[in-house]
Amino acid sequence: MKIENAEFVRSVTQGHQLIQDGLPEIAFVGRSNVGKSSLMNRLLARKGLARTSSTPGRTQSVNYFLVNRRFYFVDLPGYGYAKASKQDRQRWAELMAQYLGQTGGRSLLVQLIDGKVGATDLDCQASEYLTSLGHAPVVVATKIDKVPQSRRVRGIKTIHQSLDLASEAAVIPVSAVSGEGIKQVWNQISAFLDHSSEEPRKAGTP
Repeated sequence: MKIENAEFVRSVTQGHQLIQDGLPEIAFVGRSNVGKSSLMNRLLARKGLARTSSTPGRTQSVNYFLVNRRFYFVDLPGYGYAKASKQDRQRWAELMAQYLGQTGGRSLLVQLIDGKVGATDLDCQASEYLTSLGHAPVVVATKIDKVPQSRRVRGIKTIHQSLDLASEAAVIPVSAVSGEGIKQVWNQISAFLDHSSEEPRKAGTP
């Protein structure tokens, strides 16, 4: 997909601030420091649009980016940041729940798993939670350039098994550095956007 424009729109810390204008949303979710911002920047071919940080827990809000004036990229708070206060973790969890509960079928979730580490217990819990809400996330294994070729196939298979994914579901190995897997992620996003654009036409058909 050609990215003609991408711009930051809003940073949300409370449920009533969430955008509800009907545009499709591609939401990125994963553990703290898994590489959400880096992947978003690579997908959009923009350096620094989504702010990256080596400090876990940096994303503490729901951040919206309007792409091609047609859909949003949404950077969700990272889960599992141990140094965050109990109050902050609770606030993030509530904000996430509100976001996930209101978007329904107009949101495609992309769950990021650290390719070097594999799926942690928190990742598995998040996957189960998303599935319970009716979401079928696109799963990507990040930082794959840091995983030796000899370990990649087994690592991807282990992630697939740990998350108990359906046999037809793929885990896409990606690298924000080398660009590996970026086309495959866009294929999933484009398919979702094409489907989303068909829904209004179907609804309006006599």
